[in-house]
This record gives sequence, C-alpha cells and structure tokens, in this order.
Amino acid sequence: MKKKAYLMKPALLLSASAALLLLSTVGSTRAALTYYSENYAVEVTVSSIGVSLLENGETVSSRNYDGSQWKESTGELLTGMLKEGEAIVPGRPYEESLSVANSGAIDSYVRVNLYRSWQDANGETDTMLSPELIDLSLNLEGSGWVEDTSASTPERLVLYYTKPLLSGQAAPAFCDALRIDPAVATKVKETTVEEHGDHKTITTTYAYDGYQLKLEAEVDAVQTHNAQDAIKSAWGVDVEVGADGTLRLR
Repeated sequence: MKKKAYLMKPALLLSASAALLLLSTVGSTRAALTYYSENYAVEVTVSSIGVSLLENGETVSSRNYDGSQWKESTGELLTGMLKEGEAIVPGRPYEESLSVANSGAIDSYVRVNLYRSWQDANGETDTMLSPELIDLSLNLEGSGWVEDTSASTPERLVLYYTKPLLSGQAAPAFCDALRIDPAVATKVKETTVEEHGDHKTITTTYAYDGYQLKLEAEVDAVQTHNAQDAIKSAWGVDVEVGADGTLRLR
C-alpha cells in the first residue's frame, strides 16, 4: 500500500519596533518567536528542523530541538544601530545585515517575509506614509536569494533562498543596510514665528516627528525531501528543482 506523505512547515516569526524618527532615540520591542507545524513527512520528524535569524553575524532568535525539548532564544533587533545619545539621520545608511542559519539536523529550503510600516506617536499604523521610505538594501545579486516580485508589495518583501541550506550552514545576508529616505523629513506640519524686538524665532515641526518604523522578519523552512510538493503545500508556490537542488520559481 502506498504511504501517504505529510509535509512539515516550521516557521520563525520575529518582530521589532525600529528607529524613532529624527531627534529621537532608537527603541525596540522584544522579538516574538513562534513555531508551528502541520503534519510531517513519513521520513522526517518534527525535531529535525531548526532555524535561526542572524543580525550582523549574531543570532537574534532561534528555535531548536536539543534531543528532549524545544529551546527558544529571543532577542531584540536594532539595539546596536545607534551609539548612546546618537540621533538617527535620514539618508544615512546603517548596518543591518540579516541572514538565516539552518540550526536543525536536516537540510532545508528557507523563505523570508520582510514587513515594514510606520507607526505614529500613539502606536497606530499610518497607511498614508509610504513603507518604501524605509529603505532596505537587499543583497540579491549572486547571493542565492531572489525576490518573488509577484508576491511582494510596498509593505511586504518576499525572498527565497534558492539553494538547499545545509544543516549548520548560514546563508549569505539578504539585507546589508537600513536607511530612512530623507523625503520623510520634507513634509512640514507647522511653522511658528515669534518676534523678539529686532529678531525672529522660527520653529518648524515635522509632520512625522516622533514616528516609529516597524520592521518584521518572518522566516520559515521546508524540508528538501520531496521539495517540490513540500514547497507547494507549505508556501503555496510552484517551483522547479534543478539537479543540483537549486529552486526556480515558476
């Protein structure tokens, strides 16, 4: 009797509030890490897949099985972006190298969803301010990473690592830097003028002063065994798998 294969889809979800705009300091929230699994393949156990998110060469969050239980580590993103007392400068690139490591026991394919948005001083998402002003320097050329432009939007970037990520191996960085477009500081909400005898004091308030950018990275892995069907079931995309294991999106 033919055995029925079930597919495994673990995922690593990480989110952090990023930099306050203009003369504010950098703030971040604790990265939230969750793991989920739908059934699994006959020859693959749930404990086999592990994945870690790396920021500037250091593990930010991970979930791995140590032989008896799942172990999670969660950290914060962007905590080292600015020096103490330093203000963020629109237009200046800041190092933000992001990558994924296979910290599990089997080879896998990985996908990353990057979400970017703006929040006002009350913590509400501002849909009128373009997420594209949060400029992420993607490292795609020759790195093995590709963007699924058919699925990407200004708010979400969808990236695939097209090579099998071997157990214990880290993929090249898919992002090198973060930059706030200077255009965010060109919109002035209010200008006040105070006259003091023979001189004037002009005070300008930026429309987006006090805003926060929010950056989230969602990473999930799929087994290389029966990869074409596994990826279709887990990610809902059609791929071709080359003789060397390289993926090509259809």
